[in-house]
Amino acid sequence: MVRLSVDLIARTSSQQRSRKDESVAQYLKKVTHLNFSNKNIDCVEDLSMCRNLTVLYLYDNNISRIGNLGFATNLTHLYLQNNGISTIENLRGLKKLEKLYLGGNYLTVVEGLEGLHELRELHIESQHIPPGERLLFDPRTIQSLAKSLCVLNISNNNIDELKELAVLENLTQFVAMDNNLTDIKDLEFVLKKWPKLWRMDLSGNPICQKPKYRDEVIVISKSLEILDGKEIKEMARQFLVNWKASRDARRKSREENMDGRLVYQQLYN
Repeated sequence: MVRLSVDLIARTSSQQRSRKDESVAQYLKKVTHLNFSNKNIDCVEDLSMCRNLTVLYLYDNNISRIGNLGFATNLTHLYLQNNGISTIENLRGLKKLEKLYLGGNYLTVVEGLEGLHELRELHIESQHIPPGERLLFDPRTIQSLAKSLCVLNISNNNIDELKELAVLENLTQFVAMDNNLTDIKDLEFVLKKWPKLWRMDLSGNPICQKPKYRDEVIVISKSLEILDGKEIKEMARQFLVNWKASRDARRKSREENMDGRLVYQQLYN
């Protein structure tokens, strides 16, 4: 196993230093990007000398626990896909974090992100979840991200409802492919809470097989531009909106006529 340490960075950075007389300490102090993906790394040691680090690539490793990142107060992008992480922890000090990639781990609960008020993207797709279970969301974390989060990817996590995500009022892109979503009413509830959403992909969910699914979604959400990878033409949306209005008017007229007949029948009797 390999530990990500200052010594390892020093050994691998000799060709990256701009001047031959530049010391390791000088290099570590100014480095902003570190890429140690697919290096069999199983833990991160004290890297506090890298005080200006903004982007850290650690995907495709053997990391089982998030730790020793509290120093990285300038970090904006963190890539931890395809590791062995089972708990989101020790990230609350990363106040400038904007993008977090955690796909392909062993998480069962989205938690531990309170206070990350700059987080705009959360990618948490394809967790190795035990059979019969689904990915859960801690209400405290979701409420904490309500104002900042714009992009959310929760694909392939056995998810069967979305209501708890309705508070994410600034979502612009939502990807939830290959889950177990079936209820159009549940979907309608969240779409009405996401007025800025312009892209959504639910491909691979049972709901996509329901008659008129696409038509109903287009009518519900006025902001959507791309649904399941296909562009929504404004002319098509207007046609569906008009058709629904006409259908609702006819239904209301029939109900009023039926009510009138019932009243007449009661008076006659």
